[in-house]
Amino acid sequence: MVFDSARFDLRPYTGFETERFVRRTFCSWQDSGWRSLLVQRFEHVPVAEELALPAAADLHLVLPVSGRADLETRAGGRAVRDRWLPGRVQLGVPHQAVVRRYRGNADMRSVQVHIPRDTVDSAVARLGGDVPDFEAMAASVAAGDPLLEAAVRALGSPGTADDLYAETAAAFLATHLLTRHGRLRADRPPGREDARVRAAVTFLRERLAEPVTLADLAGEVHLSVYHLVRVFRTATGRTPHRFLTELRVGEAKRLLRETGLPLDRIAPRCGFAGPGALSAAFVRHVGVRPSAYRNS
Repeated sequence: MVFDSARFDLRPYTGFETERFVRRTFCSWQDSGWRSLLVQRFEHVPVAEELALPAAADLHLVLPVSGRADLETRAGGRAVRDRWLPGRVQLGVPHQAVVRRYRGNADMRSVQVHIPRDTVDSAVARLGGDVPDFEAMAASVAAGDPLLEAAVRALGSPGTADDLYAETAAAFLATHLLTRHGRLRADRPPGREDARVRAAVTFLRERLAEPVTLADLAGEVHLSVYHLVRVFRTATGRTPHRFLTELRVGEAKRLLRETGLPLDRIAPRCGFAGPGALSAAFVRHVGVRPSAYRNS
C-alpha cells in the first residue's frame, strides 16, 4: 500500500503481495493527481494468516468503513489483540514493522491515509515540541476521535479537489494529531533554536546533491556541532545525517517513479557517491532494492 518532491517521504509497501490481501478501489496519487497526501480505499480479503506490513516513516491512518474482524498484531515479538470496527481509526507507529493476522467477514473495506513524515516534522517544529511518543499517540487515537474519523472519511471521497486541498489536509491532520493526541501545544511560540532547525532543514534540501558536513551545517545556522545535533534531534527525531539520507532516498524514489534514468545517473543527483551507495541506503531505508521499487 502505500511521488514529487524531496520532502515527500511516503513509500509504498513494496515487496508486499498486495493482491493477496486487498483490492485497491481508489488512489489519490493516480485518481486525483495529489502529491502531498496519499489516500486509498481498499477491499480486504476476509482471512489473513500472515500479513507482514513493512515499517514506514509516514503516519498511517486506517479507518475501517465496513465489516467486522478479530485482529492480532505482532510488533517486536509482542502480540496485541484488537477488533476491526467501522468508524474506529487506527494509527500505525512510524518505523515499526508489524505482522497481522485476522478473521473477518467478506465486507471488510477501509480508507487509509498516509501523512508525509516531513509534514509531521514541520508541524512539530512550528509547535515547538519534542519528538512525539508515537505509541502513546496511537493508543490515544484508538480511544476515539470523531473529528479524525470524519476527516479521513471525507478524504476517501475527495471529488475534484486538487493538490492544494491535499497539502492543506495533510497539514491539518498532522497538527491535529500532534496537539490532540501527541500532547504538543499549538499556542507555544517557536523558539530561536526551532528557527535554526528550520534553517538547517532548508539548507539540507538546497544542498541535496552536494557533500555536506556537520561543520558546514553548524556554521550555516551559527551553532556548535554539539548544539546543532542536540536541537536537531529534539525537533525532528533524527540526527542531521539520517535526516539528509532520508531526503536523498526520497529524491531517489521520486526519480525512480517519474523518470527512466539509470541508477548511475540518479545517484549523483541525490548526493550518493555511486549506484552501490544509493542501493545500500535504499535497502536500509525502504526495505527493497531500487530496481524492485521501480518495478512495483
